[in-house]
Amino acid sequence: MKKLFAGLLAVSLMAWNVLPVLAADASKIADVSKNYWARTEIVDVVSNDIMSLDSSGNFYPEDTVQRVDFVRALLKLLSNDNLNVNISNIFTDVSSSDAYYSDVLRSQQLGLVYGYPDRTFKPTRVMTRAEVQSVISHITKETAVDTSVLSYFDDADAVPAWAVKPYAKSLAYGIYVNYPNAKELRPNDDLTRAEAAVLLARLRDKIGLVQEEYVGPDLEKVLAIEHLNIKKNAPNNSVKITNTRNIVMSGNVLEVAFSDRFKSEQASAGQVVKFVNPQDICTEEGTLLIPANSVFTGTVLNVVPQKWFNKNARVYIQLTEVCMPDGKKVDLNAKPFYKDYALKEGPWMTAGKVALYTIGLGAVGTGAGVGFAFIPNPAEIGKGIAIGTPIGAGVGLVTGLVTPGLKYHAKAGEQIYVILCDDASISK
Repeated sequence: MKKLFAGLLAVSLMAWNVLPVLAADASKIADVSKNYWARTEIVDVVSNDIMSLDSSGNFYPEDTVQRVDFVRALLKLLSNDNLNVNISNIFTDVSSSDAYYSDVLRSQQLGLVYGYPDRTFKPTRVMTRAEVQSVISHITKETAVDTSVLSYFDDADAVPAWAVKPYAKSLAYGIYVNYPNAKELRPNDDLTRAEAAVLLARLRDKIGLVQEEYVGPDLEKVLAIEHLNIKKNAPNNSVKITNTRNIVMSGNVLEVAFSDRFKSEQASAGQVVKFVNPQDICTEEGTLLIPANSVFTGTVLNVVPQKWFNKNARVYIQLTEVCMPDGKKVDLNAKPFYKDYALKEGPWMTAGKVALYTIGLGAVGTGAGVGFAFIPNPAEIGKGIAIGTPIGAGVGLVTGLVTPGLKYHAKAGEQIYVILCDDASISK
């Protein structure tokens, strides 16, 4: 059990450092370097307006986190930052003139972060790692925990008695911080903003573990993970079903058909190309994603004409939108699911072309051999065929291999596969 847990800890710590970050968001954060250990999670919470930057774009990752700061971030994460307050203020150190007044009362009303027995909230008090783990444990669903998992950590004895079970629960859910030393929890250290970002990002990623009473009605909730089975070798087949939308994940492959005849020699960059899906696109579990006869809009990015030595023309198209029969539009970023994202004639078409040259010129060679043999000596026709046919076929084969390749043609209704390069969000 301990070896397995150790392995999971190591893998999760590695994962923090390899997940991709959106460059546009990262560029806004002036004081978080590209190789900063919590960069991914910081970008996540900033991008989702859970934690904020100052006017100069600084995040201050090493600064500590006050109780009111964590409350504010948690309310945003749970989509309860606009909750109507219907309780009275019981705290002697919180005034209606304080900027955080409503947030403290919202927290009290929801039961997120409680005050102290002496009727104070201590809004500016810095939170420790253990206190935050206790809050996370408090708002997540109950589960059986084995406190012996704490023994993996070198400083397990430093965990306060009141935080042992909360820590064990947070570890079981994978919502914890063990940086910079993977074998230390440092439960009594003050929480930094970077560490808060990690915890909040992980909690957001596992929002389904939060008890319903703490989650705002407008918060998106993942209801199920379903699957597409359009192309067996698709990099991804997952579809995230939430209460507000269906998300076809990046890497899924769809099948669409040309609306009109397409010819590469008549196409150019910027040209609009339309596609349709003849059948409903549904998950294996039965959820309708894109109804039949929806119109996919694509744009020609580039056309590379056919070249000598049998190099076929290549067409690069990007699909940017799908319009459903009811008028609903969905943004897309999809490209043909072929080598280099290029549409071109397949190897069978190329082989057929070479075969035609071979057979055609073979026939010509046969005729020529017959003619040359028959004129001087009709008895030598067989010899003429034997000589003319292989020569003609050989010339045909060489000609087929060195002539320009094929243009790309597609008939109306001809189907192709396209791969999603980004998630596609279909609202309900």
